[in-house]
Amino acid sequence: MINNHAGDLYGEIFLAETARSAAPGGLVERWKGLWPGIAVCCIASIAAAWLSEHHGVPIILMGLLIGLALNFVTSVPRTHAGLDFASKTCLRWGIVVLGTQVTLAQIGELGPVPFVSLLVVMAAAMAAAMIAARLCGQSAAIGVLAGGATAICGASAALALFGVLGARRVSQGQFALTLVVISVASALAMSFYPPLAGVLHFDDRQAGFLIGASIHDVAQAIGGGYAYSDVAGSYATIVKLSRVALLAPIVAIVSFFFADEAGGSRRGWIGKLALPWFITLFLAVVVVNSLAQFPPIVAQVSLTLSKALLLLAVTATAMRSRLDLILEMGWPATLPVVAATLASLATAMAFSIALL
Repeated sequence: MINNHAGDLYGEIFLAETARSAAPGGLVERWKGLWPGIAVCCIASIAAAWLSEHHGVPIILMGLLIGLALNFVTSVPRTHAGLDFASKTCLRWGIVVLGTQVTLAQIGELGPVPFVSLLVVMAAAMAAAMIAARLCGQSAAIGVLAGGATAICGASAALALFGVLGARRVSQGQFALTLVVISVASALAMSFYPPLAGVLHFDDRQAGFLIGASIHDVAQAIGGGYAYSDVAGSYATIVKLSRVALLAPIVAIVSFFFADEAGGSRRGWIGKLALPWFITLFLAVVVVNSLAQFPPIVAQVSLTLSKALLLLAVTATAMRSRLDLILEMGWPATLPVVAATLASLATAMAFSIALL
């Protein structure tokens, strides 16, 4: 509880200083306030991308680790506005651009039985995370964050859910730790799930479902599928993107149950149903892409842009997190993600054997 309060206080300091930096002024003055933090975040993100490309380490994990190592930059007040911009605005637009990778037709290609099976896998992940959080004395919000990130699309979903849950329910330290564990678990899953499917003698469709339904990150789920076979990779891509398409409804449900309890402007059930603007735009982009699919070059550029924006958001979030509070949390704070990962693997494996 002390750690959570400390993390929340730390977040409130950032919010207060961001409010001061957002005082009325011209575009040049605003940029002068933002560029120190954005410049540091960009340099760290470029370093993470270089290390990821040359050493095969997941790029989000590298961004997290470099960001945590550089969290001392927050001792310089003029970096705060830029880091806050990167962690929030870049996150939101990264989620919006991610919608260019998903169409409703992809969900239709999955078929009713695999789609229902996928929903059960996702529900099992979220339930396991919430039970583990409760057993460890953590809040339901932490369980929802860990379970939703595992069930949907890893760090991207964690960032979106954190935007709804807020720093009052999940401290910056707990959020950063969740991102680290999600990234590590996804990297391990990409390495071990394809060989596991081979040991179980799964065919391409079974392996594709197992990998696409249980690996957290989009790129690693697709990469793991193609590591098994081209057919498994194609099917894993459909399964994984179906999970991504469910980001909007799951965020809507979380928003409904975790609406502002302090009595803000979102009172009543109608206010609770209102989605954050970036999730609404994400859904709109998915619909547009479904009706008139974007050209391949646009989809490719959008994917790169989305990855870059989300990397900036993750790196800035890590810089804003206090490493001492993360270390003080200990291993119990990692259990919700671990429980969700194991539950999604076991459930996906069971459906792969029984139904496909």
